[in-house]
Amino acid sequence: MWLESLRLQHFRNYQELDIRFHDGLNIFLGQNAQGKTNILESIYFLALTRSHRTRVDKDLVQFEQTQLTLNGLLHRQTGKLPLDIELTEKGRITKVNHLKQSKLSDYIGHMNVVLFAPEDLQLIKGAPALRRKFIDVELGQIKPIYLSDLSQYNHILKQRNTYLKSANAIDETFLSILDQQLAEYGSKVILQRMEFLKKLEFFGNKKVIEISNQGEELTIHYQSSIKFTNSDKIVDSFLTELASCRKRDLFKKNTGVGPHRDDISFFLNGVNAHYGSQGQHRSLVLSLKLAEIELMKEMTREYPILLLDDVMSELDNNRQVKLLETISQNIQTFITTTSLDHLSKLPDNVKIFTVHQGIIEEQ
Repeated sequence: MWLESLRLQHFRNYQELDIRFHDGLNIFLGQNAQGKTNILESIYFLALTRSHRTRVDKDLVQFEQTQLTLNGLLHRQTGKLPLDIELTEKGRITKVNHLKQSKLSDYIGHMNVVLFAPEDLQLIKGAPALRRKFIDVELGQIKPIYLSDLSQYNHILKQRNTYLKSANAIDETFLSILDQQLAEYGSKVILQRMEFLKKLEFFGNKKVIEISNQGEELTIHYQSSIKFTNSDKIVDSFLTELASCRKRDLFKKNTGVGPHRDDISFFLNGVNAHYGSQGQHRSLVLSLKLAEIELMKEMTREYPILLLDDVMSELDNNRQVKLLETISQNIQTFITTTSLDHLSKLPDNVKIFTVHQGIIEEQ
């Protein structure tokens, strides 16, 4: 798949922008704080209806404006597909082929993206929330039912936590009903995450072996707060954990177990990568990003769109070469950079845009 064109109105520092892209490599060149990353953010937002930089929607709307619109024309194997998002004070309006979508899970997945940004280099050593977000974003794009199950789980979790905080006297029967619903949806989330990570490990290990010149192998462990040995009985195990933590939950007024508390561990040659060198972390994250591309291709039969936000300068020559080799394999790629010095091995067929104070010009 590839994005042919993008139209923005009142997005970040762009009052209005109409731009057409190359189906291969697109480079946005300019100094910092000129609006390069805003372009990648808008493409990410068009795909996922959310930003990778902020949780506050109003941050995306241009100063002194109340709403924004994004319109994109996507090419898939099945043909052209218009995508539209309008963000208003009342919420999002999403359209696929000009038809309004009632649920976000009906919209997300039509356009798949893989983003590699400097903050991703914290994936290995950063907080567990980063790793949960990583898996939720990638899995949610290629499996709409996962997004639906996760949304239901989060909704029930919020209900349960609100009840624990606000109730003067706890109704054990009502809490048990919430527990049953939480266990059912939470179990689905856990099992789908584990299945996804097995596939990611398969593709990721190939990339790790390649980048390390066969010196390292990757294994990925899902660390669940729900202890179970039989996936058919995970709901029962979930309910048992909730029951054993009930006193703790009543005291702390939140829910102590479930996929919202889970984590992922990466191992290189059997050693937790958390304790690896900075170079190992960079190679591992690069391997995971390249593995995502292959995994998405296998599951959707189309390559995703690759977004590289100022990461080339973070990688040494060997890792840059591995990344550029992937770029040349018919994957539409968007790169932001302040200089072309470290991009000497680029393909000939490329579009370069200069960005200065929100004005974009094609070279």
